[in-house]
Amino acid sequence: MGASLLSLDEIMATTGGSLCSSGSAFQFFSVATDSRNVCDGSLFVPLIGEKQDGHVYIPQALERGACSVLIARKNYSNNKAFFDELINKNPSVAFISVDDTLHALQDAAACYVGKFPGLIKIAVTGSSGKTTTKEIALALLSQKYKVIANEGNLNSETGLPLSVFNIRKGHEVGLFEMGMNRRDEMKEIAAVLKPRHAVVTNIGTAHIGILGSREAIAEEKAHVFDYLDSSSVAFIPKDDDFASFLSERVSGHSASVCFYGEDCVDGVQFVRDRGLSGTDFTIEGKAASLTLPGRYNYRNALAAICLARELGLSTDQIIDGFARLKPMFGRCELIRDDRSGIRILQDCYNANPDSMEKAIGLLSPEETGSRFMVLGDMLELGEASLDAHRKVIAQAAATGSCVLLVGHEMAAALDSMRAADSRYDEILCFSDSSDSSIEKIADWLKGRMRPGDAVLVKGSRGMALERLADILTGGGRNG
Repeated sequence: MGASLLSLDEIMATTGGSLCSSGSAFQFFSVATDSRNVCDGSLFVPLIGEKQDGHVYIPQALERGACSVLIARKNYSNNKAFFDELINKNPSVAFISVDDTLHALQDAAACYVGKFPGLIKIAVTGSSGKTTTKEIALALLSQKYKVIANEGNLNSETGLPLSVFNIRKGHEVGLFEMGMNRRDEMKEIAAVLKPRHAVVTNIGTAHIGILGSREAIAEEKAHVFDYLDSSSVAFIPKDDDFASFLSERVSGHSASVCFYGEDCVDGVQFVRDRGLSGTDFTIEGKAASLTLPGRYNYRNALAAICLARELGLSTDQIIDGFARLKPMFGRCELIRDDRSGIRILQDCYNANPDSMEKAIGLLSPEETGSRFMVLGDMLELGEASLDAHRKVIAQAAATGSCVLLVGHEMAAALDSMRAADSRYDEILCFSDSSDSSIEKIADWLKGRMRPGDAVLVKGSRGMALERLADILTGGGRNG
């Protein structure tokens, strides 16, 4: 398996840990916080959440091959007999007690990243579009560099530390999406990666129910700049309300700012919007195409172009990168069903008022065929939820599409709107996203959609609306 990712001295020093059991020889080759993801040679880090305590899964982690385990000191002292029995039964495993297992995971990850001083580390953050921007940048940068990036949206207080443990000696660029849904989370994960460059997609309203305002969101997002220096560049959307605020935060670190947008990227010219098929544009007069639908994704592409240029990619390499870009599951994923002839625009990996408004605009009146929308709850909006869902419903209804709503939040908003305006009585609503509701929606659509019709499926990840596409296509989907 090669050398251990960190030595015993390194992990003890960086976590402030105490050795409960030395094990036969300390080593680990992967890290897991979920016992189901443990394999031979894993370091298992049990996390303590609001509903579950990962310490109860240590026996399962040991059965799956964990060779090292972190234990919160408070848990150890409160249940010493339980842990001492585990230690005695597993003499080859190293058990290390730490003050806080989450912070220990982050500190160990930061130590590991520090072993790769030559790695060009890039952070991508924003309220929406960060995963798409990261994936576009990955396609481009891979034409010149060996790039390591986090899979999917493993970008959180736990996801980012787990992701960086996949860095290996041959990697030249580390491209990591960084998200947050609470105060100080961006500060913590920025300290893990210490990015050299940073890309911000926007400052929107995602998680506003937790942070309280866009200003608070901008303050937290700006911690992505904490480790920039005079060799760094921050890529900021020129038309964002908080562009000046973000730029001021960058200047405090002596880093450079690159503003991007449709009218400020030299040599890049918009040609045409092809609707669900994407966007055509030119780079230095050469034709290029983005297969992801939406002008907002074109703006994400402009951020990736600016980053690629900063890292020395040629125009031809950038164009080749766009040609190799693959659709991403659940993110503006266009599914064509050969059997029925319908098109499904599946964008159900995340939802907030900003991304919902953009997605609603994707089914333009110019599109051939009838338009349908299945819109699910936007989660984590707090007190702003009712008004935000009302606004989305009004936006969707104004397009002339046939609108179906899913979820408690959507149902509450629709009820309040129907009381004041009977025009909303025609909108069909299911108050939950159970399998039964999804099947009923699928049956309703099957009875009305015809070849050439398109349906947008959009909602927060917790709604799991991707089940709808699976039923509609019956496995006959094509990207």
